[in-house]
Formats: sequence, C-alpha cells, structure tokens
Amino acid sequence: MTGTLAAIGAGLAVIGAGLGIGRIGSSAMDAIARQPEAASKIQTAMIISAALIEGVALFAVVVALLA
Repeated sequence: MTGTLAAIGAGLAVIGAGLGIGRIGSSAMDAIARQPEAASKIQTAMIISAALIEGVALFAVVVALLA
C-alpha cells in the first residue's frame, strides 16, 4: 500500500512539473513573438524558471518515495 501511495505522489509531482514547464515555454514563446528584440532575456528567465521547477519536482519525488 505504501509503495502505491509513493508512486502516486511521485507521479503527481512529475505531472505538475511537466505542466509548469510547458506553461513557461508557451508563455515565453508568446512573449518572444510579441517582442523579438527581448528574446535573449526572455529565454534566460525561462531557463532559470524551468530549472527551479525541475528542482522542486525532484525534491517532491524524493520525499514521496521516502515517505
């Protein structure tokens, strides 16, 4: 039973991270389409945000599997 709950928790963390990173990418592409001259700044912010979300998701997966 505990293994099943851990798997569900890890799965939810991964799904949330995937949705979050997808939304960041989508918003960044919209912003670049509106202001192409700011593409490098937008891309940098997008990569930093995606890395932070990925870190939180990894932490959530570890906590779910250990709990």
